[in-house]
Amino acid sequence: MKLTIRYFAALREALGASEALEITDGATVADVRAALVARGGRHAELLAGNRPVRCALNQAMVPETTPVTDGAEVAFFPPVTGG
Repeated sequence: MKLTIRYFAALREALGASEALEITDGATVADVRAALVARGGRHAELLAGNRPVRCALNQAMVPETTPVTDGAEVAFFPPVTGG
């Protein structure tokens, strides 16, 4: 499957606005995150499982257990705090 990955806020500053990712059929958002972490470097540092990150699939917030489909957009956000 081919996906579009988008990053927002501090993640966007560190990783860029977007990138493409190919992943196996039946993958979940958690699998997408794990594939990005496996790239190493900044991806591994910023998307590691112990880092709080929010996820969206096709512009709707979802849990990481949500399955992805071919052509989907998966977005990652750092947690938002108010002030």
